[in-house]
Amino acid sequence: MIAISDVGKSFATRRGPVAALDGISVDVHTGEFLSLLGPSGCGKSTLLRLVIGLLEPDRGEIRVGGRAPSALRRAKQFALVPQTPALLPWRTVRQNALLLTQVNRAGSGGPATDAIGLLEEVGLGEFLDAYPHELSGGMQQRVALVRAFALGAPLLVMDEPFAALDEITRSQMRYLLLRLWEHHQATVLFVTHSIAEAVMLSDRVVVMTGRPGRVAHIEEIALPRPRHAAQEESPEFFALATALRHALHAEVM
Repeated sequence: MIAISDVGKSFATRRGPVAALDGISVDVHTGEFLSLLGPSGCGKSTLLRLVIGLLEPDRGEIRVGGRAPSALRRAKQFALVPQTPALLPWRTVRQNALLLTQVNRAGSGGPATDAIGLLEEVGLGEFLDAYPHELSGGMQQRVALVRAFALGAPLLVMDEPFAALDEITRSQMRYLLLRLWEHHQATVLFVTHSIAEAVMLSDRVVVMTGRPGRVAHIEEIALPRPRHAAQEESPEFFALATALRHALHAEVM
């Protein structure tokens, strides 16, 4: 689905160019849930923007479904879930959930999903006519997830979507995301700072170095699916979390 080959990216500053990424190479398979884990400022969000064509690499190549990211963007082949829900305050829950399917009338290359049915599935059936300011942070992020999945795009790009939530709500949201993803099977590229989140959600986790970001380690997550909360207490989960913690700690140090 995604082929990233020897990608480098720098940004101009008043003190000269700053390298954000250096020699990143990784493939993401169709239907895979792949997470990027690394220290703050290592270029994880920059890599996401390169994949969806919002930035151009200085060197190397990115292909998504065999095409350039700019073609992916024009064909409405991805949905982005940012750190904040980015709901329009003058639109109701129902209207926000339908927004991408209404704006992208040319289609996403995949079948659109019933947004209202998804809202009911995630427990928002009683809030269809509520406005964003009437919702909690977790409820707003549920709307953002539904909006992305409803588009039917084959690629979902998620940039720390649960970072602003409290720990209890964040845990609930990752299992909600699991249910949605296991049902719809989109390819997901996911940025997180949470080791537990990365282990529970992912097929593989890419640990990145500090700036400039490089691939330091790739961990296969062999936990059986469908996954559930009890697995977080298993020896297998603990071993995977420990391996990622050690890899991440080595980069931070």
